[in-house]
Amino acid sequence: MQLSTSVARRRSAGFSLVEALVALLVLSVGLLGIAGLFVESVRNSRTALLRTQAINLVGDMADRIRANATARDAYDTDTYGGGPAERNCAPSPDADGENCSSEALAEDDLARWTAAVRAALPALDETPPAAEVHYLAPAAGSPERYQVSVSWREPGDDLPLSYSSEVLIVPREPLS
Repeated sequence: MQLSTSVARRRSAGFSLVEALVALLVLSVGLLGIAGLFVESVRNSRTALLRTQAINLVGDMADRIRANATARDAYDTDTYGGGPAERNCAPSPDADGENCSSEALAEDDLARWTAAVRAALPALDETPPAAEVHYLAPAAGSPERYQVSVSWREPGDDLPLSYSSEVLIVPREPLS
């Protein structure tokens, strides 16, 4: 009787190799799940950052249009065949800015804004992100409308992402 009690105590004194391997397997599956969640979290954070940048870029162009409201259709990107060119209207570290007409300032704004969009949003498959402004001619007495939009592709996504906003410029009454 005493022999069987000592054998039973010896068998229950520690873990078996099978138990240790099962515990290691359960721990590994849990850690793989956490790693997958971490990767997805990083991807979603990048998407949120790019969307925030797109919103800020569209807002920047809307502010430029409001500041130069007399330029009208000079802000339409379709009017520039090869793309708008910088006209040196704003000061830069290399040169002082020049006095420009409303139309030249609009072209300068578009060129600088397009460059900012290409620098901030990712290009995929050698296609740069799109930055467009469309002037929608108003009826008499109606506000002027502009459609400002940016679109880009993220790595791993087949469909492009885009953000757009409409800018309204209400006609002002002349000061007397």
